[in-house]
Amino acid sequence: MSEDNTPPRKKLVLKKPSGQNEQSPAGESQKPRLRSGARARNVALASFAESSTSADKTIKNKIQSRPLPRTAGYAKHRPSLADRLSRGAETIGQFPDTQKNTRKPAVVKGDSSYEASRNPRKEPRRQRTQYQHTEIFRVFAPCPQGLEDVLFEEISALGFENVEKGRAGCAFSSDWMGIMRANLYSRLATRILVQVSHAPIMTEDDIYELAYDTPWEQWFGAEHTLRVDTSAIKSPMKSLMFCNLKAKDGICDRLRDREGERPSIDTVRPDAKVHLFLSSDSATLYLDTSGESLFKRGWRLDKGEAPLRENLAAGILALSGWDPSMPLYDPFCGSGTILIEAAWIAQGVPPGISRPFGFERLRNFDYRRWKDLKADALSRMAPRLETPLYGSDINPHAIAAAKDNLHRARLSDASIFFDVKDARFTQAPAERGWLITNPPYGERMDPEDDTLWREWSSCLKKEFANWNVHIISSDLDLPKKLRLKPKQRIPLFNGALDCRLFAFEMVSDSYRNK
Repeated sequence: MSEDNTPPRKKLVLKKPSGQNEQSPAGESQKPRLRSGARARNVALASFAESSTSADKTIKNKIQSRPLPRTAGYAKHRPSLADRLSRGAETIGQFPDTQKNTRKPAVVKGDSSYEASRNPRKEPRRQRTQYQHTEIFRVFAPCPQGLEDVLFEEISALGFENVEKGRAGCAFSSDWMGIMRANLYSRLATRILVQVSHAPIMTEDDIYELAYDTPWEQWFGAEHTLRVDTSAIKSPMKSLMFCNLKAKDGICDRLRDREGERPSIDTVRPDAKVHLFLSSDSATLYLDTSGESLFKRGWRLDKGEAPLRENLAAGILALSGWDPSMPLYDPFCGSGTILIEAAWIAQGVPPGISRPFGFERLRNFDYRRWKDLKADALSRMAPRLETPLYGSDINPHAIAAAKDNLHRARLSDASIFFDVKDARFTQAPAERGWLITNPPYGERMDPEDDTLWREWSSCLKKEFANWNVHIISSDLDLPKKLRLKPKQRIPLFNGALDCRLFAFEMVSDSYRNK
């Protein structure tokens, strides 16, 4: 055969094994996949940012000793990828030394290493840091303003240590098991926020460093979606949105440098939520373990015209001093929030028994411990509700909504007696008890027509002697319209409304003749 007809010789081409791509140049990274969603809402936090764990103090000293940048420019002073890789290699040990030659030797067919390169064993991409369930964290539980005292009593009754009362919340110390228990049992807290880092700051770059130095890989990684919220009190920072961006970048850059990927952003239903709180000279990062707000018990769909949040309703019951064995009546019950909360309290139903929590989606979630904790809570519930509870409203649609909410709360029809009735013509269902209600006010009422209040006041004096009456209202002149003198005025906030919880002790005669 001639040379022209000689078939071409085959060339051996070696494919790179998967997972062994050459290291990208420093500073290059994959662009994160973005998701759209609603803007983040600020969460009311207190001034407990000054208390920190020993780990936080290490970060604090590190930031204090670091020289301040000459300018506030982000790109000029952002740590390079090589610097971050060298820092991460000391802890995790999975990144190569950037100063060494990492070039792979050639592989020849027939060599034992050739087959290994053809069928490489896929090594795990990330090494998760296992946190100990016995580690003690500083925890902050925000609540509606005005409920700090009763929240302090609730957290203390649950057995937590180092409880401190502050503005719009309380702080305490707990291990991770206690954090799950606080989410399950707290009726008054809005969230359970775990403090993961704290440090003094002077510029936005300090926020980035604080977020980057926090070991987020203990709780979540690239397989999770993330949301970051920022709130502040007396902070000198000019833009909270920019501070929020710097915290998010620090979190994502740390996870990318240590695990090869960064989490996606989801502002609607994220797997992990981080809260950045800024004070006049410091920053604190919290991990939200609750997910959705704790007042969302999972049973209320119809909220009515002027809804009370469930934790505020539970707080009003606590502030009133209601005895769960005594009768309770709500003549303006609406969708039944106060009465259903009272039924759960009287029967011992944990407020979080029927809803999911954010910590269930985090790494190292101990499902068996959580299952045992819920089983123990269910075993402590009373088999039936013995407390007489009554509710009425002039609107039949409100009563229908209250009955629907009653069924979704897994309570029997006989648990609460609902009736369509005018509050001005009601009769006391028992000789003694508590009347706790959220009557119509504001835009739903004619401010110049006091007929309702005069007629209802006459009914209270005549039919509810020896009853404890508590009324929450944003109308600060309500006692004058009722012609009753309150023995107590407790400031509360129903959302953005500045309200008062008025306490009246009814007697047979009018207050003028008392």
